[in-house]
Amino acid sequence: MQPAAGASRSGPAAAKKKKKMKKTKKIAKQPRPRAEAAATTAAAAVVAERAAAEQAAEEAVRRARHLKSLSRRSGGERELEELVFGDSLNVEEDELLQRLAGPRRLNATERRSRQKDSSDSEVENEAKSKLLPKKPAWVDEDDEAEENVDMTHRYRKDFMKSDAEKILTKKNLKRRLEEQFQRAMGGVPAWADLENRKKSKRTASDSDSDEDDNLLCRTGNFVSNSESLPRGILKMKTCLPANQERLANGRLATVQFHPSAQVVMTAGHDRSVSLFQVDGIRNPRIQSIYLESFPIYKACFSVDGEQVIATGTHHKMFFVYDMMSGSIIPIQKVRGVEERFLRNFEVSPDGSFMLLTGTSGYLHLLSMKTKELISTMKVNGRCAASAFTPDSSKIYSYSKEGEVFIWDVRSRKCLHKFEDEGSLEGKCIAVSKNNQYVACGSASGVVNLYTTDVCLKENHPKPVKAIMNLVTSATCVTFNPTTEILAVASRETDEAVKLVHIPSYTVFSNFPVFRRKQIYLTQSMDFSPRSGFFSVANNKGKALLFRLKHYSDF
Repeated sequence: MQPAAGASRSGPAAAKKKKKMKKTKKIAKQPRPRAEAAATTAAAAVVAERAAAEQAAEEAVRRARHLKSLSRRSGGERELEELVFGDSLNVEEDELLQRLAGPRRLNATERRSRQKDSSDSEVENEAKSKLLPKKPAWVDEDDEAEENVDMTHRYRKDFMKSDAEKILTKKNLKRRLEEQFQRAMGGVPAWADLENRKKSKRTASDSDSDEDDNLLCRTGNFVSNSESLPRGILKMKTCLPANQERLANGRLATVQFHPSAQVVMTAGHDRSVSLFQVDGIRNPRIQSIYLESFPIYKACFSVDGEQVIATGTHHKMFFVYDMMSGSIIPIQKVRGVEERFLRNFEVSPDGSFMLLTGTSGYLHLLSMKTKELISTMKVNGRCAASAFTPDSSKIYSYSKEGEVFIWDVRSRKCLHKFEDEGSLEGKCIAVSKNNQYVACGSASGVVNLYTTDVCLKENHPKPVKAIMNLVTSATCVTFNPTTEILAVASRETDEAVKLVHIPSYTVFSNFPVFRRKQIYLTQSMDFSPRSGFFSVANNKGKALLFRLKHYSDF
């Protein structure tokens, strides 16, 4: 019994010992924290080194394979690669190596050449900077916008080529004004032609080479225009009336260009004679004279252009205006001339004679210098009109009965007489400036065109052309100085003017312009000395002016 009690006491003590021993073993088994961290770091480093070594080995193997594949490519593939990608890879590698190595040291010779090149480049840069245009400080949008101009204004209406041009831009209007100025001046003036001024300063060899260059640098029609006037369409421009600065109050009786100056004269029933300078733009007035109580029937320049002779509608006297002295000389009566009225007259082209057309078929030949009677001739019936030949040796007189008399001026004898075909009453007559044609206008509106050779030989000549474009009496006919245009007109109906092309004997289809009434009743017509302008005097007091583009001079 005693051992059992001792054993029970020793049981709890033994259990406590066992627990303490287990705790001690657990503590021994757990590693210290610091030693464990150091060991882990060392192991990770070893693993990283091994991974880097393996990666480097793999990269070396890959590069070796790439180089091996490059060495196996053909030359054609490499050329294609260079064409597509260029040598940029090699160039970039070289630039990178040079940048890493730093700037290379230059020797003395290279430094001198580098300094010289830099100085030259600075001079070139300065020159380029001077030549380069400066940029504007700002750009105004309104400057770029094109401004339109109203062409229906009365000052700009004549610049319109058609009704569709009611609005033009300023640029187009400027171009239109330049064209009109060139037409009025007969071309570009020498002071405004920059190309010609530059060429005149060059040597002969330089000018030849420049002309060749210009020929090759532009396109266009290099064949020059024909000198003869083409038929069909007459290129012309309507200008402001020649007497725009002083329009006549009544109808104009006469319009005539000065024989040598760029001047036009108008005279009419308002008892005035006016002179205007013709420029095709403004036509400024030069001078006007007033003849009191003397409505003018006809006025004409002398051949030298120093005098103006004017006859009245119901007067026996006539006036001579001396433009050089500014004096007006009345010729009260010509001794030996017994006429109630002196109206129609002609001045010989050589300036020696003045032919007065009287009543009852009388023709009075006066000396232009003294205004005295030389001789008197008479036709059968009444004389309607007369005309001198260009050499002033003969006179063609057209009677009311339709007969034409040819007189010799020196002997005052009738050389020949012929009948105008189909004429019942003669109205007007004209002789061309080259003495090739004679035009006879009758009351039926027919204008017969004859050659002078036939007129001098036959009594019943056949006209080369019978112009039947007028439906009323042909009251005015005139040739231009080059005998390429015959103007025929009637004062009995509006717009009754036709321009006939010679030698085709066809009418120009574009004159007059029918889109609006412009000419009205034609009283007188005339061409400028070189056919550059054509003027028509009408019953509204205007001397209409047209620029004929085919002719470059006044």
